[in-house]
Amino acid sequence: MMSKISTRRLVLTAMFAALTAVLAQISIPLPTGVPITLQTLAVSLCGYVLGWQYGGVAVLVYLLLGAVGVPVFAGFTGGFSHFFGYTGGFLIGFLFMAIITGFSFKFSNKFIKIAFGIAGLLVCHLFGVIQFSFLSGNGFLKSLVLVSLPYIVKDIISVVAAYFVSIAIRKALHFENV
Repeated sequence: MMSKISTRRLVLTAMFAALTAVLAQISIPLPTGVPITLQTLAVSLCGYVLGWQYGGVAVLVYLLLGAVGVPVFAGFTGGFSHFFGYTGGFLIGFLFMAIITGFSFKFSNKFIKIAFGIAGLLVCHLFGVIQFSFLSGNGFLKSLVLVSLPYIVKDIISVVAAYFVSIAIRKALHFENV
């Protein structure tokens, strides 16, 4: 359970929700309907910098803004219908990714921290592939090849980069457990 929320934590949570919205706009559309974006970088940063609770809240705020129609999703889009489209599984997966990545706070070993980020990424991809498979009528393996494998190297690099960037951010913010 979250304890009393400081103004600083509240502002940082809002800033990371906004950062996620901004990095979602760096987008390259692909024929599959699943664009290349920097959302995985942003979501990983939410978890690594804010931890599982506040990182999860930041991503939830991002998702709720998009759900009510604020154009925060890739390509300056928004609306609840996106949760039922080809990318909806990835959107839902972002929440789990931030939370799983944020659980790395409990560990001091950088490889374990990065492993938590990659585990979160894999959960996100699993949600995305399952929903894409269901909606497109493709099997799981074909969907995996279409909407996960082409992105996985970029996404793993994003998670690792987010970890190292988070160290600098946490030091600059004077957070404990850097």
